[in-house]
Amino acid sequence: MKGKKHNKNLQQAEDKKRPDSLYPINHERTQASRDPQPLSNSHNPCVRRGKDMGSLVDAAFVQAPEHRPKPTATEAVVGIPRIDLSPVLHSPIPTAGGAAPPAVSSLLAEVEAACRDWGFFQVINHGVPSELQDNIMAASKGFFALPAEEKWKMKRDEVNPLGYYDTEHTKNVRDWKEVFDFIVDEVPVPGTDEFLSLRNRWPEYPPGFREACEKYAKAVNELAFRLLELIALTLGLPAKRLNGFFKDQSSFIRLNHYPPCPSPHLALGVGRHKDPGALTILAQDDVSGLDVKRRSDGEWIRVKPIPNSYIINVGDIVQVWSNDKYESAEHRVSVNSERERFSIPFFFNPAHYVEVQPLEELIDEKKSPAKYNAYNWGEFFKSRKNSNFKKLEVENTQIYHFKKVV
Repeated sequence: MKGKKHNKNLQQAEDKKRPDSLYPINHERTQASRDPQPLSNSHNPCVRRGKDMGSLVDAAFVQAPEHRPKPTATEAVVGIPRIDLSPVLHSPIPTAGGAAPPAVSSLLAEVEAACRDWGFFQVINHGVPSELQDNIMAASKGFFALPAEEKWKMKRDEVNPLGYYDTEHTKNVRDWKEVFDFIVDEVPVPGTDEFLSLRNRWPEYPPGFREACEKYAKAVNELAFRLLELIALTLGLPAKRLNGFFKDQSSFIRLNHYPPCPSPHLALGVGRHKDPGALTILAQDDVSGLDVKRRSDGEWIRVKPIPNSYIINVGDIVQVWSNDKYESAEHRVSVNSERERFSIPFFFNPAHYVEVQPLEELIDEKKSPAKYNAYNWGEFFKSRKNSNFKKLEVENTQIYHFKKVV
């Protein structure tokens, strides 16, 4: 008994050192007095004991009633479009849409419809070797399985938003997840925003983590440019019209881990949001959880995972560039009480110095005037990143803040 009591005291002392966690609302300590505890650590009582903790999680995670997921979510029979990229897998993308062969013209029509009607689609036959996705997924699982003290050696902060974090907020509600971020291109650009001089944090364990991440990033970056060129063609632009915006790209990759949640009807892995960048390319495991808000009726549609596929979504930047022809779709991540979930989004973003505004080729002052004022991507991105670290009293920056008054 003495040994058990001693261990309990050590446990309690250790808990006090940990950053904010998933304590139930009725825990003895108050929100103001406790330090954050890591999300997936073995000291976490909610994750370890699951349903034994009851139906409540810490108030920081609880969504407003109107934004909570339904108790049971079923995958729609008709989901987001699935697009086969094989017509451009081994052939160059034509410089202009009018010069496209029939198979590519049909592909462009599918991409255009998906961007217009959904803002989301899945791609198969995309050209990224499956072993690269397998390797980074294994590296991700290995990293998140490390002891909390090892992960927190890679802790990100407001100065360098790269590395590990588990207390991120979306729309001022804490997400039920832990993440690891790294940028795709570490080359600094002299005289520009300090974000461009950041360096990735690479953990010592698991072995091969950095190599798996860097090889994967290179392959998915190529896919991102291929998709960008297809979207340019669907807008009636030359295929490479948008490529120059990504010369000093600020793209980054996130490794997501969503532990089982004792109250999945109250919390979300990521709250409802739209992605601020140009495109997002998502790899996920076999556990479903991504919900897309269908534009036609506002219903949340669960996206069914397909092996060796990617989910693509249009971001805010493409919405502005297209002058609202395409719209960034709202989405969220639901969690469950039984299985952990892993996903890997690639956020394809332009250089920090890019001024985002409707493309001049798509503007007609009489028929289709510009709907947005220009904004600096670096400043926009920085403000959104800062809001992830703490709960704010106001909504973070959105593109509608730059909408012109008609």
